[in-house]
Amino acid sequence: MRELIAQTAARLIAEDGIQDYSLAKRKAARQLGAADTHSLPSNSEVQQALRLHQELYQKNEQPLLLKQLRTEALAAMYLFERFNPYLTGSVLTGTATRHSDINLQLFTDSAKEVELFLLNSNTPYDSSEKRVKLNDGALSVPTFTLQGESSEIRLAVFASEDVRKSAYDPIEGKPLERAKIKQLETLLAADPAPSN
Repeated sequence: MRELIAQTAARLIAEDGIQDYSLAKRKAARQLGAADTHSLPSNSEVQQALRLHQELYQKNEQPLLLKQLRTEALAAMYLFERFNPYLTGSVLTGTATRHSDINLQLFTDSAKEVELFLLNSNTPYDSSEKRVKLNDGALSVPTFTLQGESSEIRLAVFASEDVRKSAYDPIEGKPLERAKIKQLETLLAADPAPSN
């Protein structure tokens, strides 16, 4: 049952656009009539099932989508280069779906500088805050969401000194994987998927 829930949750994430793994697991358990929600699969098990689902059912679509999102992420990173950008999330790890957003971490002495940059470039955005777990605790960071070509781009703005701290992946519970511009360029150069 645990494996079935992981597979159903993965399908909900890949096809229905559910981004919250906990919600996907609970919805999958309800669909399967699983009464015992105490033995739900871990986020890692769902992510593994998601990778398998993408290999089986989206093997032509997903690599093209991933390349498109990574290319768009790289363009955004060049745009925000002065704020020391890092790519994180499913676009980096390779599990992005057509519903995924691009997640960038920016590191600067003032979040207001990012907001001024957006205002001066006439870029429409929404602002909010997000709780992030760092290696020495948790903090709220300002976030800006803007519309990219094919996906929303979410900017989480950290203080410059936070670049040496590890944010934790809410899915895996381990330090968040992240990449600088050069690392993403290398990843894109090694990608055999053809561009659109």
